[in-house]
Formats: sequence, structure tokens, C-alpha cells
Amino acid sequence: MSKTSKQTIVLPTLDEDAAIIAAAKADPDAQPLTDTQLASMVPMRSLRGRPKSESKKLLLSVRYSPEVVEYFKSTGDGWQARMDSVLRDYVTQHSR
Repeated sequence: MSKTSKQTIVLPTLDEDAAIIAAAKADPDAQPLTDTQLASMVPMRSLRGRPKSESKKLLLSVRYSPEVVEYFKSTGDGWQARMDSVLRDYVTQHSR
């Protein structure tokens, strides 16, 4: 069996650390963030996914005739939103 040796982490000395910080601050492409930039940051998880809609939609299971579905699908991407728009127009016209 072979012995495994633990790797040790060697921290820089205070002088080395100061030299690293000075070099980083001298790099124009690696400037520290300003207080304004830090304050405007948001967690990555809040940026994921689709933006929240002001008008939430309900998830339903509905059956439509094949002709209706084929027609709307043939109009390309966004066909479900167009179908929703047609139904919403119908409701607006018939709820007066």
C-alpha cells in the first residue's frame, strides 16, 4: 500500500500578500468593485428562469380538437400565447 501525504496550504507572507494586492490594484482590468456596484448586486438564484408575470396564469388540462391545435401550432413559436390571446379577446367581447 502506498502512503498518501496530505498537502499543506502555504499562505503568503505579509510582504507577499501586499505585493499581490498591489499588482491586482495596478491591473486596469481587475479593479475592485465600488460600493454602488456591490449594493446593486443580487443573488444569482433570483435571476434564473423566466421573469415573474404580473398576471399569473392557471395551469389546466384541456382538450382541444386536433384542427384547432394544428392551426395554432402551424403559426410557429408562441402558439400557446396566441391561443390565449384569442380566448381572452373572446371573453372581452362576450362579457359586456
